Amino acid sequence: WTRPLATVGRAARMDGLLAHRKKHPAKPGPTLYAVRALGIALGENSAPAGRLVGDRIVHPRSIDIGFAVEAEDGVLVPVLRKVDGTSLDKLVGPYNERMKQAKDRKLPVEALGGSVAVVTNYGTFGLEWATPIPLPEQSLVFGLGAGKTVPAWDAASNSFCPVTEAPLTLSFDHRVIDGGAAGRLLARVAELLETPEKL
Repeated sequence: WTRPLATVGRAARMDGLLAHRKKHPAKPGPTLYAVRALGIALGENSAPAGRLVGDRIVHPRSIDIGFAVEAEDGVLVPVLRKVDGTSLDKLVGPYNERMKQAKDRKLPVEALGGSVAVVTNYGTFGLEWATPIPLPEQSLVFGLGAGKTVPAWDAASNSFCPVTEAPLTLSFDHRVIDGGAAGRLLARVAELLETPEKL
C-alpha cells in the first residue's frame, strides 16, 4: 500500500502467434511467448525493470522473468534466467520443467526469486482484463487476457475480416517508471507477440 501502482493496457493480434505455435514441434504456450517477448523488450531497455532501493533506482544485471503458476493452495512464481539472450526454442525445456516443479510444489531454490518482472496469464480463466500486483521486489507485472475473435478492417479487400485479439496489461510502480514508458514497453511487447518468428 506504500507503492503507487498503475496499469496500462492494449490489445494484440494473436493470429501469427497461434499459427507459429501450431507449427512448432514443442507447442509452447502463450505464457512462454509473453515471457520471451517481455525479456527481449526489457533487454533493449532495462530502465522499466528497475526497482526502488531506499531513494535510488537500481537496474538489473540480468533479465530474469518469473511466471505465475497456479498450484495447490496458491500461486508459485518460478523464474527463467537471462530471458533476453535465450531463444524461445531454448526456453521451452526449462519452462516446462519449472512448470511441472511448481505444480508439484518442488521448485529448487535457484528457480525462485531475483526476477525483474512476472508474467501472468489470467486468460486461462476466461478473463479479459485484470490489474495484477507486482511482487514486493519488482516494479512490473505483465498480464495476458483471453483471446477472442473480433472484426478488423482490411484495407486491401476493403472489408472487415475476423482476427484473434488478446488484451495485454502492464501494471507498474509509478515511482520507477511513468505511463509513457510503460506504454512504450507494452507496445514493444505487443509488436513482438505479433511477430513470433522474432522470438
